[in-house]
Amino acid sequence: MMTPLTSTKPASVWVTNAVFIGRGIRLSLRNVEALIMAIMLPVMLMLLFTYVFGGAIDPSGNYVNYVVPGIILLCAGFGSSSTAVVVAEDMTNGIIDRFRTMPIRCLSVVTGHVVASLARNLFATGVVIAVALLVGFRPSANLLAWLGALGIIVLFIFAFTWLFAAIGLVTGSPSSASGYGFILLFLPYLSSAFVPIETMPSWLRGVANNQPITPVIEAIRGLLNGTSTPTNVWLAIGWCLAILLASILWSVIAFRRKAGRR
Repeated sequence: MMTPLTSTKPASVWVTNAVFIGRGIRLSLRNVEALIMAIMLPVMLMLLFTYVFGGAIDPSGNYVNYVVPGIILLCAGFGSSSTAVVVAEDMTNGIIDRFRTMPIRCLSVVTGHVVASLARNLFATGVVIAVALLVGFRPSANLLAWLGALGIIVLFIFAFTWLFAAIGLVTGSPSSASGYGFILLFLPYLSSAFVPIETMPSWLRGVANNQPITPVIEAIRGLLNGTSTPTNVWLAIGWCLAILLASILWSVIAFRRKAGRR
């Protein structure tokens, strides 16, 4: 007598996401070099701009208070860029085909990488802020302003991590994903991160004023230094939400095209 076949109940979204988030965190902990570089590069840039270029840019000695918000976003962007590489690796090494044979939602593998990257980048950002305080960063923000600045930083990291995840999904190899992601890391240099936009050539001011990094930096700088305006804050939130929604939609479409609809 044959045993009747029983259907396997698919795992819930919450359980699947939790499993893949744990997988992403374990992969991050094993890649110690990437974590060290995500911390060391922004710290070295902050020390370079503060002690080498700072005196020429701002002889008053307050340049560190100006440059730290830009360094924070540079740290977040550099850390998020590694998401493109790990997602591309999963899409090209055959592991997605194995996941498709299981009763799970395979898109959770991308969600796991995004959440793990968010946790890793928040840790790196905390280290960068601690070093900034040691080299003379003296924000005048109260508790509410600090919470607002941290909220924008978290939203920015989350949005750009999803954007890098989408890039990893549409590229053909991890090396290509790294190259395309590196292009986005130039955006902070074309913003108000390191120098006021007024000092730039007229043709470059239009680029700096109309790209997403500038309002985010201005919002964080304003909240930390007590010069915040509601316009900058809402503009920064709007840009981050637009990038987040577009990136998630792009990721879903790209994943379904490459890995099927499970």
